[in-house]
Amino acid sequence: MLRTRPGYTHYGWPQLLGDCSGGVIAALIALPYGLAMASLMGLPPVLGVFTSILTAPIIALLGRNPVLIGGTASATVPFIAMAVRGQGIGGAAKVTLVASVIMMGFCVMRLGRHITRVPHAVVSGFSCGIGGMMVVSQLSIILGISSPLTRSAGSTLAELGVVLDHLSETRWVPLVLGLTVVVVATLIARWSPHIPAPLIGVVLAVVVARFFGFREKEVGNLVASLPPFVAFSWSPQDVFTVLPSGFALAFVSSVNILITSRVVEHFRGRHKRMKTSDADAELGAYGIANICAGMFGAPLSVGIPARSLAVVRCGGSTRLSNLLHAAFLMAMLWFGAGLAAHVPIAALAGVTAWMGLCLLDWSAWRRLPRMSRVDAAAFLATALSVLLVNAVLAVAIGCSLYGLRAIYVKWIRQEPRVPNLEVS
Repeated sequence: MLRTRPGYTHYGWPQLLGDCSGGVIAALIALPYGLAMASLMGLPPVLGVFTSILTAPIIALLGRNPVLIGGTASATVPFIAMAVRGQGIGGAAKVTLVASVIMMGFCVMRLGRHITRVPHAVVSGFSCGIGGMMVVSQLSIILGISSPLTRSAGSTLAELGVVLDHLSETRWVPLVLGLTVVVVATLIARWSPHIPAPLIGVVLAVVVARFFGFREKEVGNLVASLPPFVAFSWSPQDVFTVLPSGFALAFVSSVNILITSRVVEHFRGRHKRMKTSDADAELGAYGIANICAGMFGAPLSVGIPARSLAVVRCGGSTRLSNLLHAAFLMAMLWFGAGLAAHVPIAALAGVTAWMGLCLLDWSAWRRLPRMSRVDAAAFLATALSVLLVNAVLAVAIGCSLYGLRAIYVKWIRQEPRVPNLEVS
């Protein structure tokens, strides 16, 4: 059936295996991460998982990047958490719906295409910064450090400092499980890029834990039921509270989606810029999908680098991988007592850390001495700013260097014109 569709004429069992394995590993990453993000926002944990389940079919149908996997992200936490503190789940629903409508407005006004003009050096720096952030964010889990300070650190570098201060508290069981996934996935990926390396690493970590009788925190059983529609009412005060938060959330999410999409395309080996119309359509697809999430009070969905890269590394190449990712998530919720319930959290942290190492884009670091000064400065500034502040501000800082160069070239280095004096 897929072979009859345009672009799927060469679709066969290897491609289906890649989509399936990529969907499985993306779902395994999404499950604990979605639960944690929703809890951090003050929402029922299961809503973080339902964000992926509710939005994936629409994104797969209308989105332009077939392997851009969406879900709950840390960039949206401050906005939704503030709405929950003020108005509960209804407040989260309102700010999500407002942000979704604004994202569709960005699509109609064709604003998404301007983000495609972000220089390649900034995109590479963003990729490296996100990769470093993913590695650092999982160190406390892999090392077994249970300090609440690691979760309350203001930045990624601050979190790294807290982890290093508590390095003496490292437990060897989660370290073994996490490193098992990283090492196995690295070796298998070097041997054959078509084998689902992260999935094999997770399976081997489960086998090691069972064989040696390790007692480590697992995903555990989950009670699955479709959340009800959220009841809320609008008030005049929402113009001053919900509307600004919704606009900020829409802007942050839009930048996240399109930059992540470019990073994923880069790692798929497609180094051409996306079409301007594709960028606009991607925002429209996420806007429509997030309306469905907001009606149930689920958090906003944005592009997730770890899950998208997992699909690519496992050989996923079509929209089917996104649909299967949602299907496997639903299956894990309904049959939580199965194998997924016994996956150690440290093993999933190893998957995310390995994805972060892949995102570090080592080729860009090797090219650094040959880059122009402004490209090198933008690359390093963007990567460091992701770790120091946040992803959106990091992109703005990287792009601002090109703006400063343009001003310098046009106004400061401009040679003074010699007046043309006519002799009478």
